[in-house]
Amino acid sequence: MAFVPPQAGYDRAITVFSPDGRLFQVQYAREAVKRGATAVGIKCKDGVVLAVEKRVTSRLIEPESYEKIFQIDEHIAAASSGIIADARILVDRARLEAQIYRLTYGEPVHLAVLVKKICDLKQMHTQYGGVRPFGAALLMAGVNEKPQLFETDPSGAYFEWKAVAIGSGRNTAMAIFEEKYTDDMTLEDAIKLAMLALAKTMEEPKAEYVEVAVIDVKEKKFRKLSQEELEKYFADILQKVEAEEVDEKEVDYADLDNNY
Repeated sequence: MAFVPPQAGYDRAITVFSPDGRLFQVQYAREAVKRGATAVGIKCKDGVVLAVEKRVTSRLIEPESYEKIFQIDEHIAAASSGIIADARILVDRARLEAQIYRLTYGEPVHLAVLVKKICDLKQMHTQYGGVRPFGAALLMAGVNEKPQLFETDPSGAYFEWKAVAIGSGRNTAMAIFEEKYTDDMTLEDAIKLAMLALAKTMEEPKAEYVEVAVIDVKEKKFRKLSQEELEKYFADILQKVEAEEVDEKEVDYADLDNNY
């Protein structure tokens, strides 16, 4: 008798639950996010930072055309990981909802309200036949009365974080955040920590392969860091990474000596 995998038949439609209560199409969408480029977000007392790795697959591609951080409104931004085409649809919907809210109520949309609307759309694509889940996760950051940072899942779930990462380098970046994040960080500290996390997850750390945006509490305005700023930060970060690697090697040699 031919072997039949346990999920056979249960992943053919989004509306079919497996015997253990899972929707396999949602699981597959999450896998697309896990294989995507790393994106990180950090909230601090002065604002919020988003940083992403740009996987440029050919030297003929112009890195500037590879957009991974999107402005939603003056005070809100989103960073994506997974299928970028899916992320663009979600970003367009978020921009539309933000403008509808502004025209209806005469004030900027609250980030939590916008996140819920986007996640309602994501959840709807897990419940009806003829559609598939969005194969993208978004980090949505903004400043209303205070800085906020949310992660949205392909299932439609969302969580608020102080610091979070999505994509293939999530585990490495989260370990760095657990060790180095503090509640009293400045915006400058948050930028450096975000870039450190990316540098640790990238195969070839270069400033041109990184995109960083900030929204500060005072101005409540979205701003992307220039290439000159990125190169300055990255030079400092790479020096720190190299110094840490040297220290780790010295510790390894010390342990080796102690074994003899």
